[in-house]
Amino acid sequence: MSTPYPFTAIVGQDDLRLGLLLNAVSPAVGGVLVRGEKGTAKSTAVRALAALMPEVSVVFGCRFSCDPAAPDPACPDGPHEAGTGVSRAARTVELPVGASEDRLVGALDIERALSEGVKAFEPGLLADAHRGILYVDEVNLLHDHLVDLLLDAAAMGASYVEREGVSVRHAARFLLVGTMNPEEGELRPQLLDRFGLTVEVAASRDTDQRVEVVRRRLAYDDDPDGFAARWAQEEGALRARIAAARVLLPEVVLGDGVLRQIAATCAAFEVDGMRADIVMARTATALAAWAGRVEVTAEDVRQAALLALPHRRRRNPFDAPGLDEDKLDDTLREAADDAAGGEDDPDPDGPGGGGLPPQGGGPDAEGGPGTEGGPGTESGPGEESGPGTGRPDAPAPPGGGEQQPVRASEPFRTKMLSVPGLGEGAAGRRSRARTEHGRTTGARRPQGALTKLHLAATVQAAAPHQRARGRSGRGLVVRRDDLRQATREGREGNLVLFVVDASGSMAARQRMSAVKGAVMSLLLDAYQRRDKVGLVTFRGKDAEVVLPPTSSVDAAAARLESLPTGGRTPLAAGLLRAHDVLRVERMRDPSRRPLLVVVTDGRATGGPDPVALAARAGRLHAAEGTASVVVDCESGFVRLGLAAQLARDLGGSAVTLDELRADSIAGLVKDVQAAGRAA
Repeated sequence: MSTPYPFTAIVGQDDLRLGLLLNAVSPAVGGVLVRGEKGTAKSTAVRALAALMPEVSVVFGCRFSCDPAAPDPACPDGPHEAGTGVSRAARTVELPVGASEDRLVGALDIERALSEGVKAFEPGLLADAHRGILYVDEVNLLHDHLVDLLLDAAAMGASYVEREGVSVRHAARFLLVGTMNPEEGELRPQLLDRFGLTVEVAASRDTDQRVEVVRRRLAYDDDPDGFAARWAQEEGALRARIAAARVLLPEVVLGDGVLRQIAATCAAFEVDGMRADIVMARTATALAAWAGRVEVTAEDVRQAALLALPHRRRRNPFDAPGLDEDKLDDTLREAADDAAGGEDDPDPDGPGGGGLPPQGGGPDAEGGPGTEGGPGTESGPGEESGPGTGRPDAPAPPGGGEQQPVRASEPFRTKMLSVPGLGEGAAGRRSRARTEHGRTTGARRPQGALTKLHLAATVQAAAPHQRARGRSGRGLVVRRDDLRQATREGREGNLVLFVVDASGSMAARQRMSAVKGAVMSLLLDAYQRRDKVGLVTFRGKDAEVVLPPTSSVDAAAARLESLPTGGRTPLAAGLLRAHDVLRVERMRDPSRRPLLVVVTDGRATGGPDPVALAARAGRLHAAEGTASVVVDCESGFVRLGLAAQLARDLGGSAVTLDELRADSIAGLVKDVQAAGRAA
């Protein structure tokens, strides 16, 4: 095993290190989600933390790491007698993005369960991570059902495996750490809430600090063992501090005044549910223990709020995590005054020496200059300003030149658009598909490992052969060839590619605002249905891929908000550019079916015979069977019907902006599906 990079040698990243250390002190905090751009030491810090975790004592030979002092009575390898065990280092288990459900929770040998009546269980990663660290890199790219299983196990401290009436339960208590790059897509707010803490990381802009990062990394790459040896003293000191904080933790007092501050803070920031209050209380307690104190202070509460609340304030994918620190300070001060009734109470801003303890193994571990910014740096993006701030309110000037971007109108709930037929793409919530989860529709022979047994079909396949197999008792003689996999139908996520007309004919301020509002609404719908999205715009002389297909819906929203308008209407160029994007995506991910959404009034200008050229480009999509919808943006009393004609060329359906709303035209989905079948 290669020597890990020392935790105390990490330069800067104070919030990241503190969030990990607090979970090492008190795993009940609930784990930490690390959000940030690539190349910011997220994975390095998580792997380095494992070397600081205290050793664990386990029952010899137990695959589920039972504690010999208090063995799990339901352990599948048990029962165990209490006694002495063997010590080993705490494990760090990594969950790959492409892992299956059986790899995560474990699998039962269905053949032995049916024929012998025994629970032959192969543990999964949750069992391996028990009493250690479970690390999920790119957690936002995991399938939703895997994230649900993972977070349920983390919350309950146990994993349950159910297969056709045969069940196994084992303990699964671990420190959960997830990392993600928001550019690649967000977690749903419900899943974000299940992580105890979140930290935002970014590369330092301080030259000296960046130089130190490079210097240390090169030294580590040249001689990992020698580099680790130079940091051994700091690592030992930090390891001892974690152990001491764990011992002190049960003695920490959480007073009523502090509890009122926690409750007032969560109420003031309107977080949903009570999990935030509980996480803040546990985090503040861990902060006090980490500082070597037995009493929680107002500064501990403030620090806990900055770590536990920002991600719980997101209401939709277009909201950036953040916290107004002035409001936080005012809330804490008011709650302290109410609780004290005029008596002296700790200042929410914290007296000198009473605030946060050092966040590392010593002065050398802080990583040089520029590391004193503290947690306040994570509340900046998205809190003070948003898309469109400072844009002029005067009407757009006439003419074909480029005009300033306009704000989108208020998003609304849209009708569901779906791709006709039955797909086999990634799990989602839009179009019908064969999936691992959903209603059972039939059975087939398993292709690879059996994951979902169809019991009736298995018994039916085995029944005719019982006499030939010498069956003499009551048990059914089952062979592997008899096993049948259940086929299930659920929903898949699609690639929704938007082709948006940004030409001068769309540039009237109120009109473009409504168009952007409609696309924003469709983006929100795509986020909820777990789609990938892409954005192509056309204006002037050509079309542009503003956003290649991605899972980051908020990135698409940001590009749309800053979209300028003006110029001619090269509709054919937009459709052809979309064709190129879809061709590449079919090669990358052939199972993900596309849905083309063209937002235009149907006009085409520029070049010889632009309308005919656009029609030919539309028929090119129709020939490849691409499901499509044209959102008709034409307005006024006199309408040319060009968007409807474009929809016919595409082999799809046309819908006006008003009809796109969920409370109008009940037959929209049927129209889209009927048009797809006719194509």
